[in-house]
Amino acid sequence: MQVYLVGGAVRDQLLKLEVYDKDWVVVGATPEQMLADGFQAVGKEFPVFLHPKSKQEHALARTERKAGKGYTGFECFSSPDVTLEQDLMRRDLTINAMAQDDSGRIIDPYNGQQDIKNKVLRHVSPAFVEDPLRVLRVARFAAKLAHLGFTVAQETMDLMKSIVNDGELQHLTAERVWQEWHKSLTTRHPEVFLDVLRSCGALAVVLPELDALFGVPQPEKWHPEIDTGIHTLMVAQQAALLSTSPIVRFAAQVHDLGKALTPPEEWPSHKLHTHTGQKAIKSLCSRVRVPNEYRDLAVAVCAQHSNVHRAAELRPATFIKIFGQLDVWRKPEKLQQVLVCCEADHKGRKGLERAPYPQAERFMQAYQAAISVEVQDIIADGFKGQAIKEELDKRRVKAVEQSLSPKA
Repeated sequence: MQVYLVGGAVRDQLLKLEVYDKDWVVVGATPEQMLADGFQAVGKEFPVFLHPKSKQEHALARTERKAGKGYTGFECFSSPDVTLEQDLMRRDLTINAMAQDDSGRIIDPYNGQQDIKNKVLRHVSPAFVEDPLRVLRVARFAAKLAHLGFTVAQETMDLMKSIVNDGELQHLTAERVWQEWHKSLTTRHPEVFLDVLRSCGALAVVLPELDALFGVPQPEKWHPEIDTGIHTLMVAQQAALLSTSPIVRFAAQVHDLGKALTPPEEWPSHKLHTHTGQKAIKSLCSRVRVPNEYRDLAVAVCAQHSNVHRAAELRPATFIKIFGQLDVWRKPEKLQQVLVCCEADHKGRKGLERAPYPQAERFMQAYQAAISVEVQDIIADGFKGQAIKEELDKRRVKAVEQSLSPKA
């Protein structure tokens, strides 16, 4: 029985990235031997065991054979005769198909170290095309490693295109699409995930609402980049620079979906996109099974971003109305999240990446003034029932007015 560290842990070690999870492959063992050594069986589809002390996953070496459609249509074969090289061959990318023995020696039958040196994401074998999920995984790895200069090999991109053209992506469940999209939101370059999917034609299949933004023009006066899809990628990049929150990053990516629904005869204007976009976001989130907290912030950003951009023109009463719509009295963190998305939207434009965004400061100033009004003071002044709420709104409007008025 031989045990090897495999996959992401070996890759990240070589890339000098932090290693979070360790996966192991066991060659030359049977399930009975593993159980006898105190391992706990957890795998249903194939033999995976938890180490009795570390609880890290140990899988028996196996091969896979395509037997049906989609990413679940595989038959697994495991036996003590399956070699390490055979096990590594079923993996997606060469950089994920390396192993390390207990002496620290790297076993690299598919030249993963060379591809790390050349910063290339390359498939291990032609069997890559058998698993449509790999299209999304490669896009995610491209996002994860973009800051190190990694790109997708052209021959791998060609295979990804053939997976798309063969209709295999139709077999991906909503949960798997969201799982990969969500993981991409935690990388340094979430926009690369969308860009790679678009490059191979997959974005139109798995996230057509985002793909539809490409080719839709915006007014050049406000958007030198013109194309709404390009703007969306730029906003995604800016959001990642401004916030590590995947919820904020998601909202920034989808806030302009309504622009794809503008009738072409109205281009490049998009007067109703904040209204049509809310429905589009809800529909997308329902289809891809996006968690409610992600959906709710995205809808709020869609509804309010045009208002926030016009902060200098808003009346005090409008600030209070927006605060109420965002429910910032109970969820103070929501305002900050919306403002970050709006700043990303502002900076996600060609040549304006470093533009200041005083609107956020003005909104925070108005908010601080509004929350300085104490309900207890209103009650102490004798107001009761509905009158308390009305007086609270009045005093908040007054407080915002005083706070934002030019100082003499």
